Amino acid sequence: MALFDFPLEQLQTYLPVLNVPEDFDAFWQQTLQEAEKFPLNPRFQEVQTPLKTLQAFDVTFAGYGGQDIKGWLMVPRNAAGLLPCVVEFLGYGGGRGEPTDHLSYASAGYAHLIMDTRGQGSGWRKGDTPDPEGSGPQHPGFTTRGILHPESYYYLRVFTDGVRAVQAAQAFSGIDPDSGIDPDRIAVAGESQGGGIALAVSALSKQAKLLLSDVPFLCHFQRAIFITDNIPYVEIANYLRVHRDSMDQVLQTLSYFDGLHFACRSTVPALFSVALMDQTCPPSTVYAAHNHHAGPKDIVVYPFNRHEGGQGEQLLRRLEFLETHL
Repeated sequence: MALFDFPLEQLQTYLPVLNVPEDFDAFWQQTLQEAEKFPLNPRFQEVQTPLKTLQAFDVTFAGYGGQDIKGWLMVPRNAAGLLPCVVEFLGYGGGRGEPTDHLSYASAGYAHLIMDTRGQGSGWRKGDTPDPEGSGPQHPGFTTRGILHPESYYYLRVFTDGVRAVQAAQAFSGIDPDSGIDPDRIAVAGESQGGGIALAVSALSKQAKLLLSDVPFLCHFQRAIFITDNIPYVEIANYLRVHRDSMDQVLQTLSYFDGLHFACRSTVPALFSVALMDQTCPPSTVYAAHNHHAGPKDIVVYPFNRHEGGQGEQLLRRLEFLETHL
């Protein structure tokens, strides 16, 4: 795979004009206020695993519409005091899997809450959370579910779940009165779809203090759907191939969920990463989010990688960033 997007020098200064709906902030304020009407009701049930140095908890909390969202919480065994926490969101099509899929952050001394993504978890790792909301006609996948209206769009529910996941992490009290999670040291993190969710949550949640967003999806839709044929963005293009008269309506809906519009409202320290041969989340869409981010930020560039990004090397960068800022 060769380079296909803007040259690096242009990417570094790429700052597309924002097309933020006038009621963007009011829309999300109302959405989150509606969610607050439902008790969070976080539940943490310890599960037995072969792990000797980590404890695992099966997590359930009320997300969008009061609907149950599953997750895992991993913590260092016998940890004392208040722990910094990483709330992680998952890539497209994957679910929470098993506790043993999530060892790195807790092994480094952090509490680690992994949110299951509603309706997903049959693509590359299993999930346990349904999406009970209905939808009009959609292309296979999740990106066009309810896409004709912001109020019905799939990611309205997912982003709201993400904000509630941070609140659920705060509610964990540990195994004794002196342990738990430090509410002032919570990072949100993810790769691909998870990076896009984390970016949105970093702007919407007052509790999130740090952002780790690797090769984020859900950014700069107006460019992405025209320059890549890869899933997931191509799902939107395929939908519009059939619903030919719906482009304006679809783009209007997506403007309420575009990572660029959250980036310019996110002021927490942020670490991004980008892969310059990534045709799934094109480099210009990632740089657009990074360049619009309103807080202190850095970006790690992988010139010869595709959507896998920096993998283990980027994990080390994330741990270094967490050590510095949390």
